[in-house]
Amino acid sequence: MAIRPILSYPDPRLRECARPVEVVDDSIRELVSDMAETMYDAPGVGLAANQVGVPLRIFIIDIADEDSPSDLRVFINPEIMDADGTQSWQEGCLSFPGVSEEVKRAERVRVRALNEQGEAFELEADGLRAVAIQYENDHLNGVLMIDKFNALKRRKIGRQVAKAVEAQI
Repeated sequence: MAIRPILSYPDPRLRECARPVEVVDDSIRELVSDMAETMYDAPGVGLAANQVGVPLRIFIIDIADEDSPSDLRVFINPEIMDADGTQSWQEGCLSFPGVSEEVKRAERVRVRALNEQGEAFELEADGLRAVAIQYENDHLNGVLMIDKFNALKRRKIGRQVAKAVEAQI
């Protein structure tokens, strides 16, 4: 397992659409393991493979509370089958350090994917789990949180990210 560097906005690789995973093998399981270590170290509740520079259709989420056991979920080649309702959630992103904004998303989703063993599953989710699934799936399609806002808010977020990245250097 290894902690991988997380790409920060405006890295152009964040805009690339991820490719489907052809075969779930040991190299994919190693990537998933590295992604989990990276996400927990950051810390975050979700991470897409393209955020660590790997343009494959993989994301992970873990929405467990700090005091609860891990609830890591792996989604390989995810497909959102259904979405309904509306909810607003304060969202942050590991690729947008220091930024947190309210975003409207579907309240419930149904997703189909493969797990790290290559087994197909479907999951119905609501609340934070539904938000995390939609958010990370957006990443796989090159859609970023900044795309959800008007031009003024995008400039403001761009400045926030630049300051946060500069502070990390």
